[in-house]
Parts: sequence; structure tokens; C-alpha cells
Amino acid sequence: MGGNRMKKLLGMITIGQAPRTDVAPVIEKHLEGRAELVQVGLLDGLSAAQIAALALEPGDYVLTSRLLDGSAAIVSREKIRPILDRKIREIEALGVSNILLLCTGSFPGLRSAKVHLIEPDRIIPPAVQAMADGRRLGLIGPLPEQGGQLDLKFSSLVQPAFAAASPYTSGEAEFRQATESLKGRVELILLDCMGYDERHRQWVANASAGIPVILSNALMGKLVAEMV
Repeated sequence: MGGNRMKKLLGMITIGQAPRTDVAPVIEKHLEGRAELVQVGLLDGLSAAQIAALALEPGDYVLTSRLLDGSAAIVSREKIRPILDRKIREIEALGVSNILLLCTGSFPGLRSAKVHLIEPDRIIPPAVQAMADGRRLGLIGPLPEQGGQLDLKFSSLVQPAFAAASPYTSGEAEFRQATESLKGRVELILLDCMGYDERHRQWVANASAGIPVILSNALMGKLVAEMV
């Protein structure tokens, strides 16, 4: 019996605009053809003025993601949350079996009524804490103001050292500078944004002189591949 040969669908929601030609290949590499990505972006089809209206207010949780032209958008979690809830409902209707949120930010109370929702923020921190096993963790995130948010995520560890370098706007020199600021203080580095790619990991690895570097989207790609 041949069985059902239909390829499964994996939904992927980015905070920015889809398709994510920078990150999708990392996820697809680990899927090894077992599932097809269905990509949706929260900012798809929005004008510059509409995106600007999603900017931060005092006290908002900051998020950043990539637009189709390769530039970065900084938005408020509180303002994009209704869009995220709507996009989840839309992508559920396309017949996906799982939805991967392409963001390492925290979204308390996020739910999918019909399919399994995979949130990196609920998976990466405990996995990395177990991998650290007492070693001092260093975090590299896109924006300086995200340092406090990342501290909360890894609160069971000794306070992680933090440095900022954006996957969307920073070059190799900025990544080298961020890594240099962590050297001597950490034994493991996490690139804590789904927008970092192998190029960024290599820049950090070269500058860190042998400190292991964890790439968030590669870790999620490996784990999600076991679920499809």
C-alpha cells in the first residue's frame, strides 16, 4: 500500500513580511522535504504609514522583524497582537498541521483552536538552560532595549550577559564588537532572534575564539522537523 503521499503543510508566521527568504531556507533544510512551508507575515500588505502606527508606546514590549525589502521594522507587541490572533485563524484554515511562530519573543496566552502552535519562547529558554548546565550564558539580541526582556526569559540562570547586534541592520563589525563585549564573561552564546542566520553565527564564532554559538532558528528547525 502506498499510503497518503500528500506533503504536510507547516505554517510559519513572521512578525514582519513574508516570505522570509533569509530564514525559510534554514527551516526547510531540516524539514528535508517532509513538509511545505506556508508563510504569512503580520505586516503583509501594510503601507509604511500603517507599519509606523504599530510603533512602540512607553512600556510596550519591543519586537523587530524583517520587511520584504530587507529593512527592519520595530513594532509593539501590544499593537500587533490582534493581527497575530487573526493571522493564526487565517493560516489554520489553509490545512496546516502545525504553526511555527518565527519569533523568540514572549506572547502570553497565545492559542490556536485547531492546530499545534509552536512558540520558540516556550521551547528555546528551557532547552538552552539545560544545555548550559551551569555555564554562564551570553545572549545576543537585535536591540539594546531588549536586554531586560531577555533577562526575564532566562531568570533561572545567573543573569545572562547581553549584547546587541541586529540581523537586519548590523554588519560583521557590529557582531564582532558585540561578541568581544561578551568574551571572558560567558561560556555559551545564544543568538536570540529567529532572524539570525548561519552567516551571523559564523561571525560570532570567529570572534569568540571557540565559544559554542547556538542559532535559534536552526535549533527550532531541528525540533520542528521531528514533529511533521
